[in-house]
Amino acid sequence: MSLTNRILIAMVAGILMGSLLNLVLHSSALGETYRGLINDYLVYGLFDVVGRIFIASLKLLVVPLVLVSLICGASSLGDSARMGPIAVKTLLFYLFTTAIAISIALLVAVMISPGTGVELAGEADFEIAKAPPLTDVLVGIFPSNPVQAMAEGNMLQIIVFALLFGYAISHAGEAGSRVAGFFRDTEAVVMKMVGILMTMAPYGVFALLAKLFSEMGITAIADLAAYFFTVLGILLFHGTVVYGLLLKTLTGLSPRILMQKMRSVWAFAFSTASSGATLPITMRTVERRLGVHNSVAGFTVPLGATINMDGTAIMQGVATVFIAQVYGVDLSLTAYMTVILTATLASIGTAAVPGVGLITLALVLEQAGLPVEGVALIIGVDRLLDMVRTMVNVTGDATVAVIVGKSEQQFDEQVYLDPSADLESR
Repeated sequence: MSLTNRILIAMVAGILMGSLLNLVLHSSALGETYRGLINDYLVYGLFDVVGRIFIASLKLLVVPLVLVSLICGASSLGDSARMGPIAVKTLLFYLFTTAIAISIALLVAVMISPGTGVELAGEADFEIAKAPPLTDVLVGIFPSNPVQAMAEGNMLQIIVFALLFGYAISHAGEAGSRVAGFFRDTEAVVMKMVGILMTMAPYGVFALLAKLFSEMGITAIADLAAYFFTVLGILLFHGTVVYGLLLKTLTGLSPRILMQKMRSVWAFAFSTASSGATLPITMRTVERRLGVHNSVAGFTVPLGATINMDGTAIMQGVATVFIAQVYGVDLSLTAYMTVILTATLASIGTAAVPGVGLITLALVLEQAGLPVEGVALIIGVDRLLDMVRTMVNVTGDATVAVIVGKSEQQFDEQVYLDPSADLESR
């Protein structure tokens, strides 16, 4: 059985196991002692430990992979004068798809009205950190200490340092060639580490989902069904139809092939709910299964994992309309335009801030004149939706990488069309 199928089976099994445990732990038929043992030793013992080790192992590879991939890509592009156009093209694509995502979300949410008839259940206790000023974010992109940036996992600073270092390598003559060779070898070793980790993925995916669903259960969806399924439907539409149309229109390639080859990445994204943690798997798939050369993939994918938040933008659009309807606030056309602009810019402006989805939503609500406390209304189902929107985000990263790679002739179409490409990663 291929690794992709094993991961998918582990994902389904984890959801079923977690849902069953949720029923057992809330059943009065089982004694309190036994429920305590199951909760302490299975859910918060075995599943929690295995899941956290798996996430830590994924994060272990993120910084070295981003660093060496970007250095290799920048050093190979340094003499071709294409680094600037690739960067601008990538950034514009990410902003464009985010603007489309938030626009579709607002339009559909206004049509469906998921907040109509929902009553406030008292005052919710919710506190959220303030987003930093845009000026601080812009200054913070440039590292004063690259070692500290790597230790803290500051992706934007790592990207800037790696691009500068790679560019310098390409202009350093013979010494630069030797250093470039070292990083190419290092990249091969890091990608091998990714392959090793993927063989352990089914166990990590099962443990993560079993623990999550044992805590929440499927019934968490019932209270906010209209909101939940509105967001879910738009996420699926954007992740398949919008990206598919962009790919087909701009490259002529079959979107179905990309979707098939992204299955293992989706499983990682769904179980971890983190584009950053999924980054090593996304990188390997984009390069070895979709055929994008490292010179492009090494830049577009890490940047996308940092700033591309189409799934989050969709949540923000629907949540804004939902909260406005719950509180009985009529939003004007100007308010909707403000939401689109704020959510699009916030996808970059708060990229380095933990909990970016809720922070940017609070920022959007403030700009629209809505109570920030409304965020607490959707927290109950946000974890489940976060898993799906991470799948959308990584699909966007891969789609933009293919589009940019094809436009820059940094793309191997034979690899893209080959269903057996990079069998080792499957």
